[in-house]
Amino acid sequence: MQPIYSEIADQLLFLESELRSLQIWQDNAPPAEALASTEPFCVDTLTLPQWLQFIFLPRMQVLIESETPLPGQCGIAPVAEEFFKGRDDAAALLAILETIDQRLQQG
Repeated sequence: MQPIYSEIADQLLFLESELRSLQIWQDNAPPAEALASTEPFCVDTLTLPQWLQFIFLPRMQVLIESETPLPGQCGIAPVAEEFFKGRDDAAALLAILETIDQRLQQG
């Protein structure tokens, strides 16, 4: 396995842990229709934490497990900064997303 896959896999674990720590991890998935949105980050049907949990994490895990090429750019951190504006407790989460964005850009 190439180093980028294990590095991103580690960051995904940190991301899940931080979502749980912030108590924004959900036990139940949103309806299938909400997950089927074609809008970026499913902004019309999901919150950003829901998108991270139910779309981003599973898709990235599949790419890593199959060693399929990873996206070269995600741009999640700026969206998260806006979503979590004013929440001091989200600093660690934002740092994880920034790390993921940077590592994917590096390839």
